[in-house]
Formats: sequence, C-alpha cells, structure tokens
Amino acid sequence: MASHRKSRPTGTRVAGIRPPALATAALTSVALLSQSANAAPEADDKPSLEEVEKKVDDLYRQAESATGKYNAAKEKTAKQRKRVDTLLDDVAQRTQKLNEAREELGSFASAQYRTGAAAPDTATFLLADTPQDYFDRTQLMDRMTGRQKAAVDDYVTQQSETMEKRQEATESLETLTESQGDLKTAKATVQRKLADARELMSKLTAEEKARLAAIEKEKREEAARKADELARQQAAQQQAQDEAAQQQDSGSSSSGSPGSGSSSSTAPADSSYATKADKALAFARAQIGKPYVWGAVGPGSYDCSGLTQAAWKAAGVTLPRTTYDQVNAGTTVPLSQAQPGDLVFFYDDLSHVGIYIGNGMMIHAPKPGTYVREESVYYDGESAIHSVVRPA
Repeated sequence: MASHRKSRPTGTRVAGIRPPALATAALTSVALLSQSANAAPEADDKPSLEEVEKKVDDLYRQAESATGKYNAAKEKTAKQRKRVDTLLDDVAQRTQKLNEAREELGSFASAQYRTGAAAPDTATFLLADTPQDYFDRTQLMDRMTGRQKAAVDDYVTQQSETMEKRQEATESLETLTESQGDLKTAKATVQRKLADARELMSKLTAEEKARLAAIEKEKREEAARKADELARQQAAQQQAQDEAAQQQDSGSSSSGSPGSGSSSSTAPADSSYATKADKALAFARAQIGKPYVWGAVGPGSYDCSGLTQAAWKAAGVTLPRTTYDQVNAGTTVPLSQAQPGDLVFFYDDLSHVGIYIGNGMMIHAPKPGTYVREESVYYDGESAIHSVVRPA
C-alpha cells in the first residue's frame, strides 16, 4: 500500500520544528538560563558582609552573656562545695559524740546486767526505735541516777542534732549537684557560641575580611569622635562646677559666714574615691595586652568582670564576681558625670563592663580573641551603653 506522506523538502523548515543547529543552540541557551536561575537563589541566600559581622558580634555577645552565667554558677558551686564540706565535717564530729554517748549508755546496761540492779533497763532504751518511744512505754525516768539521766539527755541531744545536720548536708549536696549542672550547661553554651563565631569567620574570603576590617576601623573612628564630644562635655561641666565653687567660697569668706564648711565636707569623700580609683586604674593599665579568656580572673588573663573585680580589689574594694551583681555594687551616675574608676555597663542583659579612665575612654577586656585594651565607651555605639556605677 502506497504511503500518503509527502517527502520533506531538503533544507526547508516545518512548522514547530527547528533545524538541528538552531535546536542545539536553543537547548544550550535554555540550559544556561536554567543554571543562572538555579544559581541566583544561592547568591541571594548568601548573607551580606554586614549581616555576617552582626551575626558574629551577636554570637560573641551571647558567649559573654553565657560567661556571666558560668561565672555565677562557678561562684555558687564553690560556695556550696565549701558549705557541704563544712557540714560533712560537722556531721562527722557529731556522729563521734553520738557514738561516745551511746557507749556511755552501754556501760550502764553492762553494769545492770552484771549486778542485776533494778535500775531502769538502759539496754531497752538503746534498742527502742527512738528515745521518746522508750519514755512513752516506761515510767522509770524517776528511778534513774543523776549520771544516767545526764547520759540519756546527752544521747538524745546528740542524736537529734546529728540527724538535723545530716539532713542539711543531704540538701546541700543536692544543691551542689544542681549548681554543677548549671556550670556544665553554661560552659557548653559559651563553647558552642564561640565555635559558631569562629566558623562564620573562617568562611570569609581574604577580600571580605579586609572589608570587614575597614568597617571596624570606621566604627572605631566614630567611637573616638563621640568620646571626644563626651570629654568636652565633661570638661565644660567641671569648669562650671569649679567656677561655682569659687564664687561660693568667695562669697562665704567676704560675708564671714560659716558656709564654706559645707563645701569642704564633701572634699574628703571625693578625695577618698579618687585615691582608690587611681589604684584601681593603675592596676587595670598594668593588665593591658593580656588576653581575654572567658571565666578568667587573672593574673595572666581576664574576662570583663574579672578585670574590673581585680582592679578594684587592688584598691581595697571587694566587688562581686559577675556583671549582674557588680551593677548593684555602687551608686548609679549619668554618663556625663562619669569619673575615672567608675564602671561602665553595656547592653540590656548587662553582659559587659569596663572601667572608665576619663575623656570618654575605658579599659576593658572586650571578647575572646582580643586583649585588654583602652577603647572608647562608644565602641559598640551609644545605644549599647546601659549605665555607669561608682563602686566606692
């Protein structure tokens, strides 16, 4: 049967069909467009350098916040361990006294057995569930000798106090175990946050790291400008205060009134604080260049609150260990009235602290991977500053 199909002319194009060369080119274009379309989301998904910087900073802040919790748990664990040791020693001593009291009662029981005396049955007393059970079941107390009564009283007292201390020691051991768990959790959190930050930084190219360094430089320059503004503001305030004091002194001396006594009464307190602050700052300056290590309190390395605590300890002032407690260890003052030695706290969670040195600058242990250094109090922007506290 003959075919009804017409022969296809050579070199002509049939509707909907491309010649082989054109079809190959079209397929190649489609493939390239498809690859570009698939690649675009990947490029869009990659965070910007600013986003990476913010994420790294957030991770370091979270690590520092976890460090505060670690420091608090560590301090609590140390105190609780000391308490447990004290209680266990106390229990051991009381147990020894209880055994001695029991031995004395035993000697009465032995004597009764040998002599057949009709005195109260001390052996029955020792075998009773509790001393009170014995007295409830018998009415022989009046027939005991004075020495026997004293021995029984001592035994009852020792037994009651020993049982109480054992219970207290048990509860303290439970608290210690809980504190150790908190310590372990906080430590793991710090390590995880730091590892995440290092991983993010390791993914940056050399060019991106250079750009990041440039951004950091701009931030430092802006922080320095703000520190200069604060220094000028504080200088103007100080000048105004000095002029007002001079006018008051001049007016008091010319009138002959005893008003000058009130101004001199505030001087010793200011002088005393300045003296202590000088010692604290001298210590802090001597630590410049030492590495930040979370949980460290010196002498070779510090975290932020470890540095401020050690600095004020050198001035004879005892500060708590954590930023959360240090912020309550003094008088809050406005930043515009900050004096050298004051503590500057940062962020709403109070996760960072530095020691003010004047002119808008402070000494602090910034974060892992850095060293103790002088820096503007605006190092992370004005909004990061939480409060200023005068500790002594």
